[in-house]
Amino acid sequence: MIVHLKDTEKAAPLFGAWPETLIWSCLQKIMGDIYADSQETPTSAKALLGDFCFLAGAPDEELLLHEPRRHRQDFTIMVPQNKEWEVLIQWCYGKRAKKVSRYAMKKEPDCFHQGRLREAVSRLPDGYALRMMDEAVFLRCKEIPWCRDWVSQYPDYALYQKHGLGAVILKEGEPVSGASSYAGYQGGIEIEIDTREDHRRKGLARVCGAKLILECLKRGWYPSWDAHNKWSVALAQQLGYHFDYAYTAYEVTRTERGIAGKDETACIMYGI
Repeated sequence: MIVHLKDTEKAAPLFGAWPETLIWSCLQKIMGDIYADSQETPTSAKALLGDFCFLAGAPDEELLLHEPRRHRQDFTIMVPQNKEWEVLIQWCYGKRAKKVSRYAMKKEPDCFHQGRLREAVSRLPDGYALRMMDEAVFLRCKEIPWCRDWVSQYPDYALYQKHGLGAVILKEGEPVSGASSYAGYQGGIEIEIDTREDHRRKGLARVCGAKLILECLKRGWYPSWDAHNKWSVALAQQLGYHFDYAYTAYEVTRTERGIAGKDETACIMYGI
C-alpha cells in the first residue's frame, strides 16, 4: 500500500545526501509531496514536485506506478537514484520512457562575482524593460504556456512572495525572457529560465539570470541551477556556476489512462 507520507523525515535517510533542491522542498513540506511504502518504516519513497519525480530506496513497482490525483499528468521527468530504478522505469514504461541526460551544477554559495553579475545586468538591450516579478506579471505568466513554469508551482502570489523570486524582461509590456523560481526551499530557490523563441540570441537570459542571482544574494538565498541541456550549462558557467556531473533521467509520457506496454528485455534484466 502506497501512502502520502505525513512525517517526511522518515524518508530522509532513503534520499540521503542527494543534492537536489526539489527533494529538499518536499522533505521540508514547503512544496511537493513524498509518497512511500510505509508511514513508519519506509523502504521506498518518491518525491513529487511539478514535472519531477525522484525515486529513492528499494525499487518498488507499485510506488513507481502510483499516480496521486493531485500529481496526475501526462508528462513526468523521473530521476532514478540507481540503476535498479532505471531498469524498473524501462520495464514499466517501455518506449514511453525517453532516457536523457541532465547536468548538475556545483552548489557553491561563494562562487558568484557580484561585480560581473552587475555588469551583465547593465547589458540589457535598448527597447526592453527589466523588472522583478510582481503580482501583475505573476498572473500574466500563469496565462502564457511558454513561461508558465516560472510560477506554475505557486498557487497564488502570496506563496510566491514567501518562497519565490523572479526577474523578468518585458517588451511592450509582455514577458519575453525571465529567470524565476521553479520551486523554493529553506534558504533558496531552484531556477527556471527561458526566453521566448523570437527574442533569443540577444543575451536576455544572461541579463535576467544575473539579476535574479544578485537578488537572491541580497536575501541570503542560494540560487540553485540544474541544467536540462548543454546550452543551459554554458549559460550557468557564464554566471559563475561550475559543472558538477551529468545524470540520467527519463522523460515519461503516459497513455490516456495507464502506461505503455512493458519492455520485455528490461523485464528479464529485472528478474520478473
